[in-house]
Amino acid sequence: MSVRICGDAKPKTSRRLVGNVVSVLVLMHLLTIVPVRMASADGRTEITIYTAIESEQIAWITEGLAKALPEVKPVWVRGSTGAITDRLLGEKERPQADVALGIGASSLMLLEQAGMLAEYKPAGAAELRSFFLDPAPPYTWTGMDAYLGAVCFNTDLGRSLTLMRPVLWRELLAPGFKGRIAMPNPRLSGTGFLLVAGWLQSMGETAAWEFMDALHANVAAYLPTGSDPCYGAGNGTYVAGLSFDMRGAAERAKGAPIEVIVPVDGVGWEQEASAILKTTRHPDLSRRIMDWTASKEANAIYARSFAIVAHPGVANAAPDYPAHAEARMIKVDLQWKTRNRERILQEWTRRYGEKVQPPR
Repeated sequence: MSVRICGDAKPKTSRRLVGNVVSVLVLMHLLTIVPVRMASADGRTEITIYTAIESEQIAWITEGLAKALPEVKPVWVRGSTGAITDRLLGEKERPQADVALGIGASSLMLLEQAGMLAEYKPAGAAELRSFFLDPAPPYTWTGMDAYLGAVCFNTDLGRSLTLMRPVLWRELLAPGFKGRIAMPNPRLSGTGFLLVAGWLQSMGETAAWEFMDALHANVAAYLPTGSDPCYGAGNGTYVAGLSFDMRGAAERAKGAPIEVIVPVDGVGWEQEASAILKTTRHPDLSRRIMDWTASKEANAIYARSFAIVAHPGVANAAPDYPAHAEARMIKVDLQWKTRNRERILQEWTRRYGEKVQPPR
């Protein structure tokens, strides 16, 4: 189930202590991941599915699976992207999952490198948009939907503070934003990591770290999930919450006084994808689940939450979805993100960990 986390930023402390605190917080966050069991009739086969999707999506996908594969009883284990990735890697010697569904493709590539994923290309994958397909053999994962970085800008607060709406990333560095920005913690949040990796790839590493140093001066807190900064902008805690496109559109549709801005100088993005664990106890059923995830019917379910999905015949952009969002997605090297993930996270924590807000 989805847990909204809030609280005060941590006080400044030493770099070593920051690293220790963050490690403990990540461990605590991992321990909070709990199975989400959906009621079903007796006699079905339990398939354990690890996921980072939201609770309402679990319900929709469970309903879709029940129609397509009535013999399957999905047992869901949900956590944020970073936490569920670390859990899967930590269970390498004693794997618990049959299927990983709705987890960042760059995370699945880490599992692939660790030799944990089964080779399988779903039936119907050829109909999907090419950038949702695993680009390198062996073929182990298939994309479902994509989400991208965005700024949830509180227009009421911005007007009262006479702040310019930030259409370029560097405009968030203006003095008026000091202490009024929130961003996701990239160690826990896939949205946080796509933002950081996007800046590093689009600006170049030296310029990107300089940008993040300057941004850090204006950031009030780094929050545990990709949605939290947008919630905070919507309720007036922050002027700007760095989040992702569909969360911003959803909050605006609910009446939050925000504008959803996709900066014109380009944004990082990630895709949610699915794969089979090599150690699955039910390979045949797991392959049939993968076939369903690539279907037009499954993509119609993803489109309830995402404007960009894998199947080209499915589209459902919300009225409040920002124009030209997909055109502003930068060229992302997923393999580079995977290779450099831990190095990036360690450097990010060393520089900015003092403002990390703990999960609860």
